[in-house]
Parts: sequence; C-alpha cells; structure tokens
Amino acid sequence: MSPLAWWHRTPLYLRILGAFGLGLALGLALGPKAAPLEIPAKLILRLLGALAPPLVLIAVIHALMQAEIKGRMGARMVFLLILNTLVAITIGLIVANVVGPGRHAHLAEPHDASATGPKANTWTAILDNVPTSVVKPLVDNQVIGVIFVAVAFGLALRRVREEQMRDGKTGYRGLEQAVEAAFRCLVIVLHWVVDIIPIGVLCIVASIVGAKGLAPFISLAWFVLSVMAALCLQATYYLLRVRLGSWVSPLHLLRGTRDALAMAFSTASSTATMPVTYTCLRENVGLREQSASMGALVGANFNNDGTALYEAMSALFVAQMLGMDMSLQHQIVIVLTSVVASVGAAGIPEAGLVTMTLVFTAVGLPTQYIAVLLTVDWFLDRCRTAINVMGDLNVSCLLDGKQPETQTAT
Repeated sequence: MSPLAWWHRTPLYLRILGAFGLGLALGLALGPKAAPLEIPAKLILRLLGALAPPLVLIAVIHALMQAEIKGRMGARMVFLLILNTLVAITIGLIVANVVGPGRHAHLAEPHDASATGPKANTWTAILDNVPTSVVKPLVDNQVIGVIFVAVAFGLALRRVREEQMRDGKTGYRGLEQAVEAAFRCLVIVLHWVVDIIPIGVLCIVASIVGAKGLAPFISLAWFVLSVMAALCLQATYYLLRVRLGSWVSPLHLLRGTRDALAMAFSTASSTATMPVTYTCLRENVGLREQSASMGALVGANFNNDGTALYEAMSALFVAQMLGMDMSLQHQIVIVLTSVVASVGAAGIPEAGLVTMTLVFTAVGLPTQYIAVLLTVDWFLDRCRTAINVMGDLNVSCLLDGKQPETQTAT
C-alpha cells in the first residue's frame, strides 16, 4: 500500500490523534525552537477560512432550493429550529462562563491581522457584518452577510423554479444541477484541505508545547468536560420538551431511535443519518409521515444545534485562554453569528471546522487557535452530531402534537 493510500484509508480521528502525539513529543524535544512550526498551521486554517464563505453560500442556496417548507407546520418548524438553536447557544455560553475552562491556561495573543480583538459595541459589530455589496461578505468572511446573500438568492431561485414549474418549463433543473455541481466541487476541495489538517495539528501542538508546555492542553480536558455537560443539558431540554409538548414519552423515543443516535455518533454526519432517523420515527416511534419527514428530512437541512453550542463555547474558550474580555454584548454577537453559521453548516462535511472560522472572524478572535481544538474535535464532533439528530427528533415529536395518529383517526 502506497503512503498516500494508507493516509486516506486511515480514519481522520486516528490521524489527528497520531499528529497530536507527535506534536507533543516534538514540542517537548525542541522547546522554544518549535515556534516556527505554527506557520503551516496558519496556512491550513487560512485555506479553511477561504473555503468557508463560498461553501456556506452554496450550501444555504442548495438547501433552500430543495427544501419543501409550506403552511403552518412549516412555519412552526422554523420557529422550533430557531428556538432550539438559541437555547443550545445560551446553555453553552452559561456553562463556559461558569466553568471557565480557558482560564486554566494562558496563550499569548498573536500579533497578526486575524486577531483584531472583539468589537467595542454590539450594534457596531452587527452592522459591520451587514453587507454593503454582494461580493464583500465573501471577501471579508462576514458570516451574517454571507447568510443574507445566500438566503436572498436561495429564495429568488425557489421563486424562479416555482414559476417555471407552473408554466411547464424545465429550465430550473439546469439551475439546480449547477448549484449541485458547485456544492460538490467545493466539498471535494474541502476534503483536500481536511486531509492535511493532521499536519496543522502536529505543527500547532508542537509550537504551543514548545512555548507554553502542557498547560494549554490540560485545559482542553476542562473544555471537553464543559462541552459534554452542555450537550447533556441540551439533551435534557429536548426530552423535557418532548414530554410536555407531544404524546411521545422520552423513554419510548430513545428506545425507538437508538439506531439513528448510534449511527449519528459513529458517522459524525446528521445528513448520512437522515434516512435512518426518518425510518425510526415512522416505524419504531409511530409518528405521522408529515411530521417525521418535516423534522427528520427537511429540518435536518437547517438544524445544527450541537454545532452552534460547540462553536459558541469554543469562541469563549479561546478568548479566555487569550485573556480577552468577552462581555455580554460581545457574547450577543457570538450568539448571532453562531445561529446564522449553524444554518449554513447543515449538510457540510466537517461543518464545525468550516463555520468556526466565520464565528471567530466575526468577534475578532485569531483563527489559528482553532487548530488547538482539532485535537479533541474528532470526539466532540460525534457527540454534537448526536445532539443535532436529537434536535431533529425533538422537532418531529413536537410537530406531531399531543395525540398519536391512531387516536386522531378515530
């Protein structure tokens, strides 16, 4: 087997773990001389940052063109998705503020253009992300602006498609195929960048250990525990909402959808889990076809609660390690950017890596320290994907109401 084939056959998390171990050894061996190794990590994170805006733009347009959201149930689903995301981010920020995982270590703030510091005023920070042109958000990595542009063009293309379908024309299929092709091309390029992420992990770990020792990575244990606690609280919120707002009992839901949750954890992909989620809701739980499809198939294209929670906590964690003051108004900006970034993240492989660069840029955090989080991201990605799927289950049950289908029929 050639080295390249072996590299591709080895799971990403094993490559990252191996890179982490080598980075530790190299940092301890070289000491301060390992500082120049941060340059490759910066380059890799810069590539991710460059891919993020067009990928989110095309992903949102693609989702809006394909999603079928109609009537009162569609409006209620949108409300539930936004509510769940806001609750998830709020839980994440509360846990991060109370536990303070980043305060257990200190990193020097880099002197480069990516570390601008948080904006002084909330409204200024928000207005700075409102696009002044169609192209500017893509150039400046402004997540809110990218979503604005994506939603505008996505809704416009939906209208074009509906008008052509009404007139019996088929030109809209060419539009869908073009968007699909653009999305697939960007995902292929993303996989190329993801393939070299372990190299970035090795370099950033070595440079940090050489300069600061093991303290920053000991604080990662606090970060992992904090994220796990926040995800458990979010799962508890989901089950409580299901108990109070639908006919399904939480135990029955967990028993009937355990295959979907297990697949979400093992694959780290809520998109790949969608068919299993739908089947479990219909056959094992007994939800109506419409509510199961709306929550598990349509809602999954926009739902990323676990990712939004993780990105908000990551931003606060890095800010704490850098000694940056993230006041309430700065955290409001984190909430807004995490919400809109999570909308664009659904359906994107390694979504957290892509949209996190946008969230960090929006609040003036240096994106190079995202590489530090990659050492534990492979595990937390699986956990937050399971929470994403639990969010789909939650929405489906709430849309199904307080009476099962058999009782409604009688």
